[in-house]
Amino acid sequence: MFATEIAEGRAPAATLERVIVSGGGSGLGRAAIERIGAAGGRAFSFDLKNEDGVDAAPVDVSDRACVERAVGRFVDRHGAPTAVVTCAGIDACGPFGSVAADAWERVIAVNLLGTAALVRAALPYLEKNRGRIVTVASTLGLRAVSDATAYCASKFGVIGFSRALAAELKDRVGVTCLIPGGMHTNFFEGRTQQYRPPADWKANQPADVATAIVFALTQPPGCEVREMVVCPANESSWP
Repeated sequence: MFATEIAEGRAPAATLERVIVSGGGSGLGRAAIERIGAAGGRAFSFDLKNEDGVDAAPVDVSDRACVERAVGRFVDRHGAPTAVVTCAGIDACGPFGSVAADAWERVIAVNLLGTAALVRAALPYLEKNRGRIVTVASTLGLRAVSDATAYCASKFGVIGFSRALAAELKDRVGVTCLIPGGMHTNFFEGRTQQYRPPADWKANQPADVATAIVFALTQPPGCEVREMVVCPANESSWP
């Protein structure tokens, strides 16, 4: 029934009214915005690079003050957010000793601290309207691999943050941690060949993973989806 309602744009949920999506300019974030719109909601992108066709603001999520200002402007223009989805994410591949410290630390700043910054800025509004939070981790937040210390550290952190936050906010704000596997996005562009997936890589489409985000956001009051692993059938990083 849920899938039919989503397809027909008839899934009524107050939490879809004003959704802030970090990283909404591309990839999973852009797909989430489109899925939320198809479900009858409205989503807004916080991203440094926003494409035409979405409600957007240029926001560097690694800058806490920038995030706070952006949320304040959002409230002034649109009203209190009803949900946030933290899709913004970057990587810096390579052996730990070979990755520049600034690049390594920026991964943590965007993926982990950026997640916390958006949640922190939006939380007072979400508590008032019993909103929802969807954080986006990765299967590499469950299983570590070589040459990905920054990314794994950040995504392990997102999972730990989300679990603690869910315990803290129970019965006040819904918290779901989405743990996606490989997706066909531009995430791998600009990498050396050894850190790019093979040409025949079987990964998920971000639109399909974004459906899980809408599922979490549209649960009835009192029903919480705490964690979701959504990965290709042949995912190598899970279990």
